[in-house]
Amino acid sequence: MARRLVQRPNIRELLKEYRKARPWIMIKELFMIALSTIPYALTVNQLLVPHAIVGGGVTGLCEIIYFATKTYVPIWLSSALINILLLVIAAVTVGKSYALRTVWGVMWLTIWLKVIPIAQIPLLTDSFMAVVVGGLFTGCFLGICFLNNGSTGGTDIVAMIVNKYHHLPMGRVLLVADMTIISSAFFLPTIQAAGTQGAIEKILFGLTYTFMSSTAVDWVMNRMRQSVQFMIFTQKPDEIAEAIITQAHRGCTFLEAEGGYYKQPMKVVTTIARSYESATIFRLVRSIDPN
Repeated sequence: MARRLVQRPNIRELLKEYRKARPWIMIKELFMIALSTIPYALTVNQLLVPHAIVGGGVTGLCEIIYFATKTYVPIWLSSALINILLLVIAAVTVGKSYALRTVWGVMWLTIWLKVIPIAQIPLLTDSFMAVVVGGLFTGCFLGICFLNNGSTGGTDIVAMIVNKYHHLPMGRVLLVADMTIISSAFFLPTIQAAGTQGAIEKILFGLTYTFMSSTAVDWVMNRMRQSVQFMIFTQKPDEIAEAIITQAHRGCTFLEAEGGYYKQPMKVVTTIARSYESATIFRLVRSIDPN
């Protein structure tokens, strides 16, 4: 009995569907970039500034300006001015395509930093819990921002420019920049008012916040990008392949195999998918061939 052949997808039709979906994909990405900047601004204005803790990046530099001028220069204003300057440099050196996406993220970060008020009483009274929760909160949503091809500007732009001309790892440039900004906060009168021991604690809290944030970013991005490989040994390879292609929207490949005991030829279906798609593929396979 001849096996039913899998209907191959039409490449032209797939390209046509992709072109139709592309505007909606861009709208979704821009929406997620704007949404992901809210926790960043919330953490700065409601957790870090009330505790006089300086984080890394351009926002940390803006906190230093804010404390040094005795709150005369608001964080949102200095953040906008510094990022505009960096974006102009990036547009000339790196390219306009990178700068355009970053402008969107910087614009919304500036808006939220202005809209969300600086708390007189922090949301979390314990400084250590504030930096841990704030770092995880910020890092998770920044990871979502990066997965949607977005950026909040800041030292990311500096790292990219340095990497282009000196070929230094971006992670190393970001680490040096963040540690320099956080350590320089030690000399602020607001930090010095807590005494030498208290000032050192503030610096350590800032470094802890940066560590938690970067760790959360890596976790989110690696989790969403992690892939798994399926090797499906079945007596219904054509039906399973068709289900994977049409319902899970993943390609698959047939491998010619031979049973080790009965020496009977068989086909093995293999496919690669994101880790979060595993449940869908398992469900399809079991619904067609429970064995």
